[in-house]
Amino acid sequence: MKVLELKNIKKTFGRIHAIENVSFHINEGEVLGFLGDNGAGKSTTIRVISGVHKPSEGEIYFHEKKMRNWNVNIAQNIGIETVYQDRALADQQSVNANIFMGREIKNRLGFIDTKKQREETTRLINEIGFTSKLIKEYSPVMTLSGGERQGVAIARALYFKAKLVLLDEPTTALSLTECNKVFRLIEQIKSQGLSCLFITHNIYHAHNICDRFVVMDRGTVAFECEKKDISAAELIKRMQNLAHTGKSGKWGTK
Repeated sequence: MKVLELKNIKKTFGRIHAIENVSFHINEGEVLGFLGDNGAGKSTTIRVISGVHKPSEGEIYFHEKKMRNWNVNIAQNIGIETVYQDRALADQQSVNANIFMGREIKNRLGFIDTKKQREETTRLINEIGFTSKLIKEYSPVMTLSGGERQGVAIARALYFKAKLVLLDEPTTALSLTECNKVFRLIEQIKSQGLSCLFITHNIYHAHNICDRFVVMDRGTVAFECEKKDISAAELIKRMQNLAHTGKSGKWGTK
């Protein structure tokens, strides 16, 4: 079943056409690689999906239901969570504070339930597989590694019942070991039947973890293909050819 579908999405900023005729879908329990060079339209598309930008034209469907008056609150309420490249974390605040920032647990009197938040943070730390005994719910985020910070951001998404997690360049500037931590977190997302949109410039990382690929070029979907139909080297060659020729179209899809 399709968890999210975009149909002929267009976004303009004045006379600038950032994206046009963008159509693709994400299935339940699928990791979809979202690829393309800088300026291809990936960031604008992600901001449309997350509700930051309202599409100028086109339709958005969530579990086959057409969405109206699209915005960030609606996107979050139906289960779309975004983990941006900078992870949007407050480095000097604790793991606990970062997970619940802006969406704190309240008691029946309306005050923040700090005890409940600490308990939930400890549970999440264990669930996402933090192995270091030094990481506690009160640990400042600035003391964590890059992969562990991604873990905090993903844990936040999972706690708030995300059905679709958008990961924006999650492996940028991470070591091989740290990248593997992120891959394990993505596998955990998938194992729970959740969906993930994996945005990256690293084709080998995408091919390692994704089930299918959508490639953007010049503001539109250039082609789509499934992992089983293409190797990483072939995917790179296809994208290089696209950059030289400017040709787009569906390839290897079913």
